[in-house]
Amino acid sequence: MNEWGPTLAVILGIVEGLTEFLPVSSTGHLILVGHALGFTGDVAANAEISIQLGAILAVIVFEREKIWRLLTGAWQEQKVLRAASASDPPAAWSDRVKASMHSHPNLWFLLGLGIAFLPAATLGLLTHGWIESYLFTPLTVAATSILGGIIILVVEATKRTSRAKSLDQVSAVHAFWVGLAQCASLIPGMSRSGSTIIGGLLAGLDRKVATEYSFFLALPTIIAATVYETWKARGTFTDQDFLALGLGMVISFLVAWAVIAVFLTYVQRHTLRVFAYYRIILGILVMLVAR
Repeated sequence: MNEWGPTLAVILGIVEGLTEFLPVSSTGHLILVGHALGFTGDVAANAEISIQLGAILAVIVFEREKIWRLLTGAWQEQKVLRAASASDPPAAWSDRVKASMHSHPNLWFLLGLGIAFLPAATLGLLTHGWIESYLFTPLTVAATSILGGIIILVVEATKRTSRAKSLDQVSAVHAFWVGLAQCASLIPGMSRSGSTIIGGLLAGLDRKVATEYSFFLALPTIIAATVYETWKARGTFTDQDFLALGLGMVISFLVAWAVIAVFLTYVQRHTLRVFAYYRIILGILVMLVAR
């Protein structure tokens, strides 16, 4: 089965939806499934990235109320900020920042997302072609699956103090460290979700907050990657290829929507160790098969 079409689109859509928001690497799983089915090459690489848009739409629908409050709140805050900036008395820069963070939380949250988005976006633009050419392989996925699993086990075994127990407590500093952690996810198999959640835990976020922040950070990250990849592949895909891609996105949307709800509930009561064990076992099996 090496021809891109509805059947492959459904299979990849299910895989994408199941794995995008779990710390197991959706890209890694798509690469493994693609190689197992004989689906490789430029079309495969483009489809594996573009199909992620369906999963990201699931986040938008699932978090629609919070996203709406965030956007409308930020809009109102920027109007108040512009009106007050001309009449505010002079003050120390640090005092003004602290006051602004308290009175404009939605604007600062969006600023934090921008800060978190930039490191991986910049590095991705510089290295994307090389990574896609040389690292989209089962052996890379196997090695990074094992490495990522070990990192999760180490972090979960480390005592940490959670300083941010709600999304509105996520600061620009937290966002910066999560953004740096997201750079690791450029390597197939490391997992965008896993990298950002672990980065959040290390930065001092509560596990549920780190998970939910990972969902929000996925919005600019995956949308940008999908738009870039789809535009780049416009000469590779035929009209029928795009139809199949749309079907895969719908499937990934439906599956991811269910996974998000279950995963958020799960992380409130459990650690991520089960995903670490899964990653290590998967990596070992792939190495044995791909030798």
